[in-house]
Amino acid sequence: MTAPVFVVEQVPAGPEYVLDGPEGRHAVSVRRLNPGEDVVLTDGRGRWTEGVVKAAEGKDRLVVMDLNGIREEPEPEPRITVVQALPKGDRGELAVETMTETGVDAIVPWQAARCITQWRGDRGAKSLAKWRATAREAGKQSRRVRFPEVAAAMTTKQVAGLLAEADFAAVLHEEGAEPLATAPLPAAGRVVLVVGPEGGVAPDELAAFAEAGARPYRLGRSVLRTSTAGTAATALLLGRTGRWS
Repeated sequence: MTAPVFVVEQVPAGPEYVLDGPEGRHAVSVRRLNPGEDVVLTDGRGRWTEGVVKAAEGKDRLVVMDLNGIREEPEPEPRITVVQALPKGDRGELAVETMTETGVDAIVPWQAARCITQWRGDRGAKSLAKWRATAREAGKQSRRVRFPEVAAAMTTKQVAGLLAEADFAAVLHEEGAEPLATAPLPAAGRVVLVVGPEGGVAPDELAAFAEAGARPYRLGRSVLRTSTAGTAATALLLGRTGRWS
């Protein structure tokens, strides 16, 4: 089993480091790590180092030794961004969690016309914070050292601008004439996928995205929920682009 991952503000160069605070408490009191076990310390932005547990002190201090230098994971190619329409309830966090575990690089919350959920004021700020916290925890759980970026919620106009700048842009749509499984993909650059709400992407949104260069593609014969479509599409693209090889 690979070593557990813990997040630090700045990756230490060594030779020893004390992991404390919430991460230290999780390592000592929840994971109950013992001397001799391996750990990974990362900033979640691609920089990381490996070390060995020297001691656990109290309830929230883990002393790590034998740090073997700072490494950096390069940006993946192509970079995959999923524009996720806001689902109901906690299905948004479910979508973020599974897309992160699968390997998505960026997630953009989208306030689509047919979204029941509305991110406004304090509620919007709290919901965004939950999505970002979910991405962070799922990144740790899946042993990633580069966590997906979760942007602030975008309007349809802003999403169209994002699509216009992509090297490949697609809207997942059950009535798409072409399957995403055979779409021509770039070897590098930016891939942006749009996942609509449960009520579907509105005609004027489809038109705006088409003008920005995003064509509709279908995933398969079954229609997935908005909280699972992004994960399935990400997995498909990771396999097709060789990032899962």
